[in-house]
Amino acid sequence: MHWRRRYYLGLTFVSAAAVFSCIHFARADATVFPGFEEEIAPLLIKRCLECHQEKEPSGGLALASAATLMAGGDSGLAISTESPEESQLLSRVLSGEMPPEKKGVSQKLPDEEIALLSRWVQAGAPWPQKRTLELYEITTEVRGGRDWWSLQPIKRVEPPWVEHSDMVNNPIDAFILSRLEQENLEPAPLASKRQLLRRVYYDVIGLPPTYEEVAAFEADDSAGAWQRVVDRLLESPQYGERWARYWLDLVRFAETSGYERDQEKQFAWRYRDWVVDALNRDMPYDRFVVEQLAGDELADCSERSVIATGMLRLGTWNDEPNDPQDYVYDRLEDLVHVTSSAFLGLTVKCARCHDHKFDAIPQTDYYRLAAVFWPGAIQPRDAKLLGGPSAAELGFENVLGWTDLGAKAEPLYLLRQGERSKPGQVVSAGPLSFVRSLARPFEPPPVEAETTTRRLQLARWIVDPRNPLTSRVLVNRLWQHHFGEGLVRSPNNFGFRGELPTHPLLLDWLADELIQGQWKLKRMHKLILMSRTYRQSAMHPEFEQYNERDAANRLWWRAARRRIDAEALRDSMLFAAGELDETLGGPSFRAEISSNALEGLSRKDAAWQASPPEQQRRRSLYMFAQRSLLSPMMTAFDFCDTVAPCGKRDVTTVPTQALALLNNSFSHNCSQALAKRIVESAGDDSATRVKLAWQFALGRAPTASEQRLAQAHLDEGHRRFEQTATDMRSVELTSLESLCHVLINTNEFVYVD
Repeated sequence: MHWRRRYYLGLTFVSAAAVFSCIHFARADATVFPGFEEEIAPLLIKRCLECHQEKEPSGGLALASAATLMAGGDSGLAISTESPEESQLLSRVLSGEMPPEKKGVSQKLPDEEIALLSRWVQAGAPWPQKRTLELYEITTEVRGGRDWWSLQPIKRVEPPWVEHSDMVNNPIDAFILSRLEQENLEPAPLASKRQLLRRVYYDVIGLPPTYEEVAAFEADDSAGAWQRVVDRLLESPQYGERWARYWLDLVRFAETSGYERDQEKQFAWRYRDWVVDALNRDMPYDRFVVEQLAGDELADCSERSVIATGMLRLGTWNDEPNDPQDYVYDRLEDLVHVTSSAFLGLTVKCARCHDHKFDAIPQTDYYRLAAVFWPGAIQPRDAKLLGGPSAAELGFENVLGWTDLGAKAEPLYLLRQGERSKPGQVVSAGPLSFVRSLARPFEPPPVEAETTTRRLQLARWIVDPRNPLTSRVLVNRLWQHHFGEGLVRSPNNFGFRGELPTHPLLLDWLADELIQGQWKLKRMHKLILMSRTYRQSAMHPEFEQYNERDAANRLWWRAARRRIDAEALRDSMLFAAGELDETLGGPSFRAEISSNALEGLSRKDAAWQASPPEQQRRRSLYMFAQRSLLSPMMTAFDFCDTVAPCGKRDVTTVPTQALALLNNSFSHNCSQALAKRIVESAGDDSATRVKLAWQFALGRAPTASEQRLAQAHLDEGHRRFEQTATDMRSVELTSLESLCHVLINTNEFVYVD
């Protein structure tokens, strides 16, 4: 049995009816080969059925049923009933001709599989009556089936019993601690109050706490102190700004079209603001999904809900494709990919040209999903539409939205090998087929409808509580951004090639809790933040020993030390300098980009016009995202790709990051502003200046050693700068700027424990 299937044996159940049916059949027909279901069917599905299905079988030979097997193929009979040992099927397998080579590499079956196939053929290839094999009916060593763990129904599970119940704040801790106790491990002790406050501030609002906020929390020993912090942060408007960024990554948010001209998508910023507002209002996630896919098709359609459909128009768009007709299908692929990745965590686009190689997604599923966005609503020839229909069709101006151009849709043909010149069958719009009870084709629109209503039907299928992926994928994303990694560490791939969950029962408990809680996200955040697991330290007294056993921390025996992302880093520098403009919403600003970064552009003087300095003090969320010219400082710190959905940013440590912090003009400007802020607050007292530098930049007072070293740094600066300065005050300010620059380059400024 494959190890992935063994891992989930405790979660997979065979129905009593199925077991009874097998026993009944075996008794009724003693001539049936006894190992067909256990050995032969899995072998044929794993090795043969991908090419030899009933649909367009290779060589005309289908191996899906007894009838097609015995009918043979283009080369004649596959099984000889008179001389089974001379059957073509067996001889070609024995010679290594089948399965055929792939990229020059032999795919010859292992000896044990050949022996099994030989015994079956020599016994006359017995096959149960009315039994038809399907490629995705079971999981094998080479691909996932409909029995894959993430496609199974979500089940309510009870938190496990643990020995150390005093370490359990809520059910999350019980699931985590239970696994640790099984491995004879103990969780890390609680983080210090300062570490914890800094951690939760960055997690929830993307900004550090002030020195005064840290001091107040450290002095508050009341039982409800932590809960009050969590509640206050979740109600802060900065919560929506922080968590909107993660969603914008998922839907490939940018404000231009890409390609050579990279035209601006006007009013794309209104979609960004819609996400911020929806999160701050704690819009239920099911409504959040529906408005983005079909806000124009709702009975209570409004300008706000149409703005939400801007998600569908955020992709790249080429106004001069090499082949406009082929490009229509590329645009379709983008819509299928962003929808399936963001909401379902599946790589459906891999089935555009053929059945998915690894997941239970036949090629027809890809076109069922693609048909949702058809008919001609993605024609690329109209420059006014920038690759999509205009919301002006609904009477809304200044909105980057989506709507169908009519209620009737032209037929969409499945393309063999994904080529437009090879149309196959017409495919009706519908959901993916992995949940058979929910895989019905969509209904035609009502007579009075002005759209196809397909997107609304798709959205309702996605948020149907019986859909096993939607809530699992979402709670995994929440866990990932609070802990640094998800319970499933491949957040956009819950398929066969993705990671298995570290704690599958906890994942299901959280997914069910989301649904039972009316899809409210703030409730789920609070549940995670109130757990002891979240509050544990990044250091462990047995770190070396535990790290040898679980270096990836898959058992969550400690918190992760994390570097803050590009947006939080830039915002923190402005925050420390006292210059952060926390105004919510509105059009984006264009950040200053150095002339070096503009070299090589054909119209570099006109290619980028930075906004006035006062506008550039806004949070990084509001920075204009031009696909062809992203901010070098942001990309140095792993700003996400804006072309494809990004569920998890890269985290790198490279020399260019240190050089950017040391030499970037923005970094120097913030150091200068921080120095001026300190002088305005501390006056001429050098010791007070040092203390304030630490308080503003790091949220704490300096230690005695740090105070001495900082004073020595200032003294050295005086000696160095007074040789060229015209007055003493400029020497003191320049020395203080140098100290401030050191502080915003420290690990303590850049990392969160």
